[in-house]
Amino acid sequence: MIVRTLGLIALGWCLGFAAFMLLLPRPLAGNTTDAIVVPTGGAGRIDRGIALLQAHQARRMLVTGVAPGVRPIDLAREYKTPAALFDCCIDLGADAVDTRSNAEETAAWVRAHGYRTVRLVSSDWHVPRARMELAAVLGPKVLILGDGVPSSPRLGTLVNEYNKLILRRIALWLGVGL
Repeated sequence: MIVRTLGLIALGWCLGFAAFMLLLPRPLAGNTTDAIVVPTGGAGRIDRGIALLQAHQARRMLVTGVAPGVRPIDLAREYKTPAALFDCCIDLGADAVDTRSNAEETAAWVRAHGYRTVRLVSSDWHVPRARMELAAVLGPKVLILGDGVPSSPRLGTLVNEYNKLILRRIALWLGVGL
């Protein structure tokens, strides 16, 4: 009985992991939102957010999880973007240190601006959990679109992220850590 139960759990995990890998979010095309949110931490995320902002796919962008001391001019130089774009349209959030605090920092920013639609730009493997965390703190009144930046993560990264996604989903269902 125990062996069967463990076998079913293992089979369920494997099937879920396969679905997770096959359904990694891709970049969105043609979806305009009120705002763009980019958590730091992965290659191509900020580049994608800036390109979307310059293509008028949103009015404003938040880069959440920026290291303390990083100034807008530093990022403007790093990403070869006019400083005027940072002055008018890009905010930096330096209070977040992980995905959950990115969601909390983003929720405060979204509420302060009264946004109703948000494009979440993150690495393809990170979007599902980041979107789930953000939806948990924002609630159903804000539409969150996941925009996956294509990446080539290692298998260990994917397994780790999938396990975090499952554990956090269970915690949210149980009302733990809200």
